[in-house]
Amino acid sequence: MRKRVEKSSKEKVDKVDSGIEEETSKTADDYQCSGNLEMDFTGLCKLMGVKKIPSVKLKQSKSVMEHNRSQKSLESQMTTWSSEPCLEIELENEDQSKTVKISGWKVDDMMLQVLSRTLPSLSNFQCLHMWRVGLTDCTFASLRNTVSLCSNLRKVVLDGNPLPEQSYHLLIGKDSMLTDLSLRNNHIGEEGARLIGSSLSTVPTANKNLLSLNLAFNSIGDAGAKHIAQGLRLNRSLLCLSLSHNQIGDEGAARLAEVLGPFALTHEEIVERRKLLTKVEQSVIQTSLVSLADSQEQPLSVRSSSSLDRLNKIAKNTTKKKDNPKKEEKPAPAQVAKKEEPKVAKKDDKVPRSQAGKIGPKDKNLPVSEQETVEVVETVIPLLDPGIVHTGGKVIHPGNTCLTSLNLSGNKLTEQSLKLFLSSLEGQGEGGLLRLSLNRNRFPSDCDIFLKIQEMMALKDPLNKNNTGQVEDEHGELKTTSAA
Repeated sequence: MRKRVEKSSKEKVDKVDSGIEEETSKTADDYQCSGNLEMDFTGLCKLMGVKKIPSVKLKQSKSVMEHNRSQKSLESQMTTWSSEPCLEIELENEDQSKTVKISGWKVDDMMLQVLSRTLPSLSNFQCLHMWRVGLTDCTFASLRNTVSLCSNLRKVVLDGNPLPEQSYHLLIGKDSMLTDLSLRNNHIGEEGARLIGSSLSTVPTANKNLLSLNLAFNSIGDAGAKHIAQGLRLNRSLLCLSLSHNQIGDEGAARLAEVLGPFALTHEEIVERRKLLTKVEQSVIQTSLVSLADSQEQPLSVRSSSSLDRLNKIAKNTTKKKDNPKKEEKPAPAQVAKKEEPKVAKKDDKVPRSQAGKIGPKDKNLPVSEQETVEVVETVIPLLDPGIVHTGGKVIHPGNTCLTSLNLSGNKLTEQSLKLFLSSLEGQGEGGLLRLSLNRNRFPSDCDIFLKIQEMMALKDPLNKNNTGQVEDEHGELKTTSAA
């Protein structure tokens, strides 16, 4: 009996010793994140041998106004690296991290490894603020991979993090899910602007999710502004763009004003438009063939010549049917177009002033085949916009009417630029820009053209009728100023 007791007690001691060994031998690779950022962050820092582990501060979700106020006061106080690194976490509920903020202390490779493990495990992680954290090209690449792994992350703020290679465009590729990106005070020049413009759109591809882009307080200049304007030609997701305090003059502003109003398509764009029209025509015929085959329950291989003639007539008639204003029925080919560009269609639904989602009238100057195709395709692809016309040997696009807010305050624009913007705004009609900020440029505030632009903005946006628009303050934050 005594031997049994001694044996059982010895087994218990062995189990305790083995548990201690397992605990001490546990590595960062073995750690399983629980989704609790406070616990996971501290635990991984210890396992990875971080000497000075940043403290973690939790706070409940605030209103937008309170959040902006706290960010301003924080940024104004920090001019060097913080002596006490801190990870701020804003909670949506008691245990769900919504926003993570790192401000004013350098984030090295090891810290980014910790973040790459903890952030993707958060189920409700939507916003990442990294202000002046000393990013390098190497650490930015690691951060970009982490951002792509966070399925619900929609807003990223990387203000005050200049990169030698200016590779910020990698955050807004065609597959990016980000809707809000802020890159203020990053010394972005012409090359960085070119890369960002290409990410916004090229002839074959375009970003379909980004709604807001803040490039204030950089060095984009006229050359960079041209690249951004090029990216706006075929982008139909971006709603708000800030280029304030970027040393942009009349030359760069002219290109920005051009894309807001009617502009001529380039040869490359015309070729791509023809390809898209051909694809849609094929989809129309294929849909008609399939629907007729289903109705008659006969294989397509046994069709007679008379049946094929009938199919061709049906395919043409489907394109000529006009919408009934009472029922507003949409033809099947439009659904095919939606499947090809699902994200754009959803985004355009949020932009009531754009022509997206509407079937426009025929363009009498187009060939018959193009008239039939354009009528049944919703405007989810800019090159198939129903407002495109042929005139004077050119193909004229109605312009970008999806952008609703453009901030060009604090640049070097003169009255020459004002005339171009006024002409583009008049061409947009009721749609297009709702806010155009041109304050603190090189023209008098009582300039007649400037006052006329303000009146147009007030008519387009009644909620902003007593204001001159939005401007950037000394911290780069958007704020509304009263009319003088």
